[in-house]
Amino acid sequence: MELLFLAILIVTMVAALGSGYPVAFALPGAAIVTILLAAIAGLIFGGEMGAFFAQGDPIQWLNAGVTNFRGVYWEPERDTLIAIPLFVFMGIMLERSKIAEDLLMTMAQLFGPVPGGLGISVVFVGALLAATTGIVGATVIAMGLISLPVMLRNNYSQSLATGTIAASGTLGQIIPPSIVLIILADQLSSATDQALTIRAAEFKALTGNTSLPVELGLTSTSAGDMFLGAFLPGMVLVGIYMAYILVLALLRPKLAPPVPYKGKYDTKFALRVFVVLVPPLTLIVAVLGSIIAGIATVNQAGAIGAVGAMIMAGYRLKEGKPRQYWPAILAVGSVVAIILLLNTYTINVKNIATAEDSFAVTLAAIAVTVLLISVFWSAWRAYRAENTLMWVMVETAKTSSLVFIILLGAAMLTAAFRAFGGEELVRDFLTGLPGGFMGKFIVVMAVIFLLGFFLDFIEIAVVVVPIIAPILLADPSANVTAVWLGVMIGVNIQTSFLTPPFGFALFYLRGVAPPNVTTIAMYKGVVPFIILQLMGLAVVGMYPSLVNYLPNRVYLTSDTAPPPQNPRLQLCLEDQLFVAYDERADELRTSIDRFATLDLSSLPDEHRGNLETGIERARATFDRVAGVREAEARLAEFVPGYRELHGNVRNIQRDAIRSSSDIEKLERRRRRLSGDDASTEEQLADMDAQIASLKAHVEQIEAQVPANWESERAAYLELEKALEKARRDYRRNVDDAYEPVEVLGNLLDGAEALGGMRDDIAGLSSVIAAEASEPAMETIKAVQDLLRTVEGTSAINAKLSKARRKMKGDEPDREASAGFLAEALELYDAEVVWRQQASSGIGTGLATYEASISDTIGVRLQERLDIDRATDVAACLSHHRDLSLSF
Repeated sequence: MELLFLAILIVTMVAALGSGYPVAFALPGAAIVTILLAAIAGLIFGGEMGAFFAQGDPIQWLNAGVTNFRGVYWEPERDTLIAIPLFVFMGIMLERSKIAEDLLMTMAQLFGPVPGGLGISVVFVGALLAATTGIVGATVIAMGLISLPVMLRNNYSQSLATGTIAASGTLGQIIPPSIVLIILADQLSSATDQALTIRAAEFKALTGNTSLPVELGLTSTSAGDMFLGAFLPGMVLVGIYMAYILVLALLRPKLAPPVPYKGKYDTKFALRVFVVLVPPLTLIVAVLGSIIAGIATVNQAGAIGAVGAMIMAGYRLKEGKPRQYWPAILAVGSVVAIILLLNTYTINVKNIATAEDSFAVTLAAIAVTVLLISVFWSAWRAYRAENTLMWVMVETAKTSSLVFIILLGAAMLTAAFRAFGGEELVRDFLTGLPGGFMGKFIVVMAVIFLLGFFLDFIEIAVVVVPIIAPILLADPSANVTAVWLGVMIGVNIQTSFLTPPFGFALFYLRGVAPPNVTTIAMYKGVVPFIILQLMGLAVVGMYPSLVNYLPNRVYLTSDTAPPPQNPRLQLCLEDQLFVAYDERADELRTSIDRFATLDLSSLPDEHRGNLETGIERARATFDRVAGVREAEARLAEFVPGYRELHGNVRNIQRDAIRSSSDIEKLERRRRRLSGDDASTEEQLADMDAQIASLKAHVEQIEAQVPANWESERAAYLELEKALEKARRDYRRNVDDAYEPVEVLGNLLDGAEALGGMRDDIAGLSSVIAAEASEPAMETIKAVQDLLRTVEGTSAINAKLSKARRKMKGDEPDREASAGFLAEALELYDAEVVWRQQASSGIGTGLATYEASISDTIGVRLQERLDIDRATDVAACLSHHRDLSLSF
């Protein structure tokens, strides 16, 4: 019965969409109708409302709907969607301010003399508008009104002209900032959590281990990651489009002839290009650059874009009038002043301690005030110029509301789909496909491509992605990242704007194209570009580093980068380090031997012993690396013959697990049945028969497991355990080799500062002898805080703590406190002596040795990776790694 209601759900949704019913109401409407029908049928025929639900009941579905509603509007942690109205405002404001018109006319004049130059200029402007507006309809309409007549007048092929304009307009779906990418990031963040739950459950069921190791887990995505991941694929598409037009123009010049510029390429023309091109490029750099540099979140970058668009509109809508550029000049000047102030002073309004601080804050306040004046001035201009600001705000509210309502409706539909077992049905179907992950992925991509003929990008993103993404992300054989999957889906969804009969870019272009341009010509024109988009999709699929590299690089070089000891970095980090050990073996051994000859007699026994042990560990590093490589080689030799057996057995076990799950569901439903009538008895008997049949099926499936599975699995686990032990030994060895060097280096660095504190400590003697309890304790505490700025002073501080405690109360024990102070001074003097002797004796040698091994043996104990190492690790992490043998 669950399948019947699942079919009703799908048919109702398709019928509602096909009849032209608004998407925002068709999706939740189909879910509500089907849930009500299932609940009523359950009450009538099953004795309870949840009888025909595969998961939960109508109450749970309602709770899930409320949770989704709260997730969109109330949860402060889920703030990704806030960026949508900001970027929509930015795009619509730029479209209304005729920036697109200026760009198209100027770029056509610049590229026109090149074969296919007009088409190339359309692609170039389409990419710029995609990175500034991201609104497909506005871009296609603007380019259709401005460029299409010019291209046709210069004897461009109707098909090539219309196809170029339609395809270039769709670049806004993949080149950031893009509304599609933001929606996909929101959907994939939830999908990643579900996929992690699926993967953990499978790991437990297949291996018996209850805890999924961190390195086998999944990393969620964000809108910022999606923007970074989509940037290079977007540029690949732009390059493919331009190359196609150029090659076609060279091979068949009549289709795209060059158009000579009738004017002069002089200073005046160069100035016009500068004025037209630089502001949009600046806005792109400000928005995307702030995200890439880690200066701003996606939401903050959206606010930057919205304000920047309004400032650009402020001078464009006043073209030719007095003081046209004044607001923009004020804005640029104030921003430059703020940047200079931030780089010159430490500005903190909560910590104004000196006259310099007051001066810096005052200047910053003036600069911010000027910026606000320029923003409000530009907004006033946009409001006065044909009521542009009001129109833009209304359109932004409409578009944003549409997106949010569709998101809520899709969440309700997806919950209903899961309630009737649809997700399990899809998972079973995809799992049963031949070809492993790639078979599943190709089928999903093909389905999304076909759905693009009939559905809008938002419908695909919010309906299909939540269903298929957890299944694909949970597969450990490919271990794809959420960013890569999202960008692949985004590039695929992009074709939905071009594929007839419902390609929206075609509708937009048809509305502004001259009557002599036939619809058939437009359809013919987009076909090559659909093929080019699929080629771009194949390129991105074959080279996942195009997507994964930038997010990884930005993350590993940001202020919030993980330390080198992070478990997710170890394999890639060690791959890089082991190559470095081979290349620098002689240099490292020489450094170790040279350091071992230093006289360590001035050091306390503890530090001398740790340092001598560290030297031995450093020498043993090369043996540990050899041990890891030997264990890797043994495992690599065993894996080819074992992999197929592992895959076959795990597939058998998954079938058995699914059947066992079906048994548990039937047993739960059986326990819920009540009554003594004949109908109930008949249902119980039918369920007992199904349970018995499934148990027999499970036994039959488990009997298919080859007899040598246990021994082969044990052999693999033994080799894997040996490799893990070799890696642990290596990591422990290099940490033990470097840590004493780092600790001693920090102690010697603080020798001079510690040496200057004797008067502060000795001065406590008079404080203890004469001052009252509370002031004395405060003074001792201040000296303790001073000591804490130097590493390795905990023993001295401990004595001072005892001295301070003896001063507590109305009758302080001054004699005991003075005794502890004397002990602290004794420890202090001894500490200063050995530090100063060691600093003058081995300080230089220690610093040289630490510098020579810090980027190899000592890299794990650094606070963060240096830029070169982070770049190499980011490149390594950009490739997907098969984890299936760990399951």
